[in-house]
Amino acid sequence: MSFETIIGLEIHAELNTKSKIFCGCSTEFASEPNANTCPVCLAYPGTLPVLNERVVDLAVKAGLALNCKINHVSKFDRKNYFYPDLPKAYQISQFDLPICTDGAVEFECAGRHVRVRINRIHIEEDAGKLVHMEDEPYTLVDYNRAGIPLIEIVTEPDMRSPLEAVTFLRILKSILEYGEISDCRMEQGSLRCDANISIRPVGQKEFNTKVELKNINSFRELQKALEKEEKRQVELYRFDEGHKIVQETRRWDSAKGRTISMRTKEEAQDYRYFPDSDLVPVVIDEPAVAEIKNSLPELPMEKYRRFTEEYKLSADDADILTGDRYLSEFFEDTVREGAAPKAAANWVLGDMLRMLNESGIPSREIPVEPIRLCRLISMVEAGKISNTAGKEVFKEMFTSGGTPEEIVEKKGLAQISSEDALLEMVKKVIEENPKSVSDYRNGKTKAMGYLVGQVMKASRGRANPAMVNELLMKELG
Repeated sequence: MSFETIIGLEIHAELNTKSKIFCGCSTEFASEPNANTCPVCLAYPGTLPVLNERVVDLAVKAGLALNCKINHVSKFDRKNYFYPDLPKAYQISQFDLPICTDGAVEFECAGRHVRVRINRIHIEEDAGKLVHMEDEPYTLVDYNRAGIPLIEIVTEPDMRSPLEAVTFLRILKSILEYGEISDCRMEQGSLRCDANISIRPVGQKEFNTKVELKNINSFRELQKALEKEEKRQVELYRFDEGHKIVQETRRWDSAKGRTISMRTKEEAQDYRYFPDSDLVPVVIDEPAVAEIKNSLPELPMEKYRRFTEEYKLSADDADILTGDRYLSEFFEDTVREGAAPKAAANWVLGDMLRMLNESGIPSREIPVEPIRLCRLISMVEAGKISNTAGKEVFKEMFTSGGTPEEIVEKKGLAQISSEDALLEMVKKVIEENPKSVSDYRNGKTKAMGYLVGQVMKASRGRANPAMVNELLMKELG
């Protein structure tokens, strides 16, 4: 029997504000525990929340970027549950009147056109953080995160594979980054998601029992968690026709490579929502929405089309570049400095990405200036240094700074184009490699590549390759 996978996501994104949603406390990450707190976010008796206007603007901006309907009237509700990370014993959120509804994101994935509908976007406050002490009979609470403004983006169950879910989340992340709605630092928890997954026999219309996977904050872990849960459910259906699948919340254990049950959900949990009596409804008129819409920057799909049409980049190159706001901006700044688009793309997607991955530096912190990469590209294309030397120069620029001209001078990497100097190296290589010379003269043309490589090695990558080829062919007759 063949099965179809059904996936929906609930994504929490921290909004790009300097202060919390209902008070003036800082949203700075990694502060001392409980340093960014006040009587409001600690829920002291008699305190009242005051809505941060920028939160509303950013939520509307997210809705517009995701093609949502903006509701001109929305309200805040109290979501009640008792847990130490919420001092009030309720979370201020939005229930029946969220700020945005009915959006959609479309993309291609593995040859399938995917349209993921956005059910809703609502505003809410984040909870605090519990720190469980190893071998200690107590838990610590850090309320710095309590009151951090969030939007929750809830999709319909429109994704049909873990790859589609990861692709959607990547696209969503880039949209939020382009719009400066969230910094989306997944390693800091600024973007995290819950995934709902179920399977059903191909052709069946009804949904089967779904399982929720909680708090995943990396693309790789999301894909691995969904693949493992997909496999687990398929095995249960084949073994027991699905009767052992229960509606529950599971967590992903990366070390063990499996999902683990946290709690069952026999029915939807009753949070006893009711309107927050301390906050008036949020009313947004059409001129305000239009003003926010006009502030939207060029979004990833628009930039993708422009990169393929204006810069003639391949679909793959444009896709990788526009998938990362900071890479795309660095590429375009390099082109504006005078570099050819294809050459700039090759350096950014080759040496730049490799160095970023090896060093663990995020693309928002690229340590090379676009003007310096442009000058390096010009030096390689003008034949002042070889491509091999250019890679060495780039590595030095990335790790320790400096201009390409300074590095070339310091390391003596200027390309050798003197015929006399190159001829001396060529003759020496011919003398030291009689077998390769014989192979070449007997019609084995690959031997020429080996001889060229030996000359390049002898010159430490500084020899002019075209001249080396020409001199070798001349000397070998």
